[in-house]
Amino acid sequence: MNMSARNDLVLVTAATGKQGGATARRLLAAGRPVRALVRDPESAAAQQLAAAGAELAVGDFDAPDTVAVALRGVSAVLIVPPAAFGPDGWDVDLEARRGENLVAAARDAGVDQLVFTGIASFELESQWGAYGKRRIEEAVRASGLRWTILRPVRFMENYLAQGFPVDGIKDGVHHHLFPADLPVQMIAVDDVAAFAELAFTDPDHFHGRILELAGDERTMVAAAAVISEITGHTVTYEELSEDFAAGMGDEVLKVFQMSRAGQGWHADLPALREILPALRTFETWLTETGAAQLKPLLAG
Repeated sequence: MNMSARNDLVLVTAATGKQGGATARRLLAAGRPVRALVRDPESAAAQQLAAAGAELAVGDFDAPDTVAVALRGVSAVLIVPPAAFGPDGWDVDLEARRGENLVAAARDAGVDQLVFTGIASFELESQWGAYGKRRIEEAVRASGLRWTILRPVRFMENYLAQGFPVDGIKDGVHHHLFPADLPVQMIAVDDVAAFAELAFTDPDHFHGRILELAGDERTMVAAAAVISEITGHTVTYEELSEDFAAGMGDEVLKVFQMSRAGQGWHADLPALREILPALRTFETWLTETGAAQLKPLLAG
């Protein structure tokens, strides 16, 4: 593993996940050197990144020494701390500490720029349960480094999920917590990566910016109709109950209750399209990749 210093080297954390992997691939395609932080270098996702030209750095947020080694010679970092689940559900304190510790380690290593991708805010931010993500944002803003914060809404790729109680499509039915008639924002994962690439390419222009990210806005019923039209398989939408939401934990219950109080994500789609003209609509995502991946799932 070559850990030599390179002025434009980007460390991508969670590199085998959705956002990290998409960002790493975009940076590599643009000719930017990438060091991918991975736990298992032999995994298929890690090997694909290596084949695309990424350096693999074996490490873990919970093993600070490995992170310190991975940060050597790095100019910029994509921060995507893994969510933490414990016996009592989502461990927001552990998630926050992972991000805060990485920010401190990056500063100690002489890193110049941080790009953090977290989670979109609701209009009444004080009622939103994304406490761990906001703590990491505070550490990023206080780091003294150049920084950009990305807040993506729900991923279009969530329709591909299998085996989860929320999202994904089973037997032609899409189950979720949102009201059927509420316009809900969404974004393609690769567009989150596109905004990250823009920030890494022009750090001065994007320094100090917090971007709420979405690419489209549909009611769940309308989105199901678009999937039906483009895939040729009938998909309907069914709301899950408040009791079901409560069974998934306090944060999920808050989303359920806030959405029914008229709260929602509020990304400025026209302004985002000014920054990224190729920002995907739901139809674009389905036509490009989504429908082809959904069809075998819907036919099963």
